[in-house]
Amino acid sequence: MQSLKRQNGMTAIGWLIVLALIGFFVLLTLRMLPSYLEYYKVVSTLDSLEHETGLATPADIKRLLERRFDISYVETIQPKDVGIKPVGPDFKVIADYESRKHLFANVDVVMSFYKEVLVRTR
Repeated sequence: MQSLKRQNGMTAIGWLIVLALIGFFVLLTLRMLPSYLEYYKVVSTLDSLEHETGLATPADIKRLLERRFDISYVETIQPKDVGIKPVGPDFKVIADYESRKHLFANVDVVMSFYKEVLVRTR
């Protein structure tokens, strides 16, 4: 009976494929991470509006958003892009925006973000 020779390990082409996949996902992470970090700044800003007092008009809300976006270096969305809708005596503040990042060649990554909070005026 003849023993079969077994293959151990990966070939050079196999390693190149694995390294290319790892490189692609690292590139994807490096391009997308700043947008997600900025989204969390927007979320924390909007969440802080829920506990804010003295916001009686949409202009007050926009002014506060502008100051906080400037402090947090939020550049993807501007206070004029944030929707403010009256809900009874209160306001619903909606941030719905997209962030587009160039990946390579003619390939872009588009991320869609949405957050809404209810701001009480009393």
